[in-house]
Amino acid sequence: MSQPVEVDAVVIGGGIVGASAALFLALSGKRVALLERDFFGSHSSGVNYGGVRRQGRPLSQLPLSRRAHEIWGDLRAFIGTDGEYMRSGHLKLARSDKDMAALVAYEEASRGFGMELQLLDHARLRARFPWAGDVAVGASLCADDGHANPRLVSPAFAVAARRAGAQTFEQAHVSEVSHDGQTFLVRTASGLSFRAPWLLNCAGAWAAQLAQQFGEPVPMRAGHPAMLVTEPLPMFMDVSTGVEGGGIYARQVARGNCVLGGGQGFALDPATARPGQAAILEILRNAVELYPPLAGAQAIRTWSGTEGYLPDREPVLGASSTQPGLLHGFGFAGSGFQIGPAAGEALAQRVCVGASNIDLTPFSITRFQTHLQSQPHTSSPAIVVPSGTDNVIPLFRGRSNP
Repeated sequence: MSQPVEVDAVVIGGGIVGASAALFLALSGKRVALLERDFFGSHSSGVNYGGVRRQGRPLSQLPLSRRAHEIWGDLRAFIGTDGEYMRSGHLKLARSDKDMAALVAYEEASRGFGMELQLLDHARLRARFPWAGDVAVGASLCADDGHANPRLVSPAFAVAARRAGAQTFEQAHVSEVSHDGQTFLVRTASGLSFRAPWLLNCAGAWAAQLAQQFGEPVPMRAGHPAMLVTEPLPMFMDVSTGVEGGGIYARQVARGNCVLGGGQGFALDPATARPGQAAILEILRNAVELYPPLAGAQAIRTWSGTEGYLPDREPVLGASSTQPGLLHGFGFAGSGFQIGPAAGEALAQRVCVGASNIDLTPFSITRFQTHLQSQPHTSSPAIVVPSGTDNVIPLFRGRSNP
């Protein structure tokens, strides 16, 4: 077997967090190898809804999210494409007075992070967004949030990392990771091997396996978001939308198609996920109430993927507590697309200068140590290859079944 390639850092996982880390490491002059078991951006980073929002995030994430907002604003300079990124605004709808009160409280708590949220009562909502359904009693608008095409953006970070000097490898399933007291040795099933003092664990839904190997088990579970896209429709929605309390999110792209998501699908096997009929029907029920112009439209494709969820819905981001040189960046619970570039930059800063510009303490893996002393560890889920169907599903009026 050939001698391992000597690099400064190996990044496992070619999603938006891992690829961003590789890009910032390469821009800092580090020798870096980026390894992806399938194709760059082929899992949750590339098949998500595409929301690029700060609004609605936990307060702990807002410093990272604010930095990510700056990176997104200069996206073409970083990765060579705008990825169909638009600062269309993000409108969070409230379906009850209780939900509206929660939006008011969030606006007050999040002041100082530059979002400048605008609270809209029912009358102002209807005047500004007449397509919103009567079920919405009000909303909160973050005018500078938006959306992008994850199928373009996520792989572009890996391409940019390669242009900056990183060695990038697809279909490079990691088969062995070890540490000899000084450096990590990483081998792939395809016969590649690397040696480095730094290892970045950005492996998405199977990152928990690597963490457990180094004595840091985490209670991560798999999630399979359900999503669909409609036929092209006359333009009516000029913002990305969500709902207080969850349940559905929607946006309309320049071609007129509406992208919607909500709920959870399921894994058929370790290689395939589907959104599931129940989840799709629930999206449709919510859609026609919140977005009446969608009534009668055709859903031309549905799909799902896989994501890693931790109990507190916060990521693990930062240094290992057991192994010097090991950094973690996983468990973003479906919210990693916007924040991913800043998370990758923070990991790169830890390698290059010893610490991130942003405090990562809230995301330390140590927060699970006490919890897991009394909990049996379950293995992390297998990555699920995103898949689509060609079914044509009609959106329908009212709450009755189609």
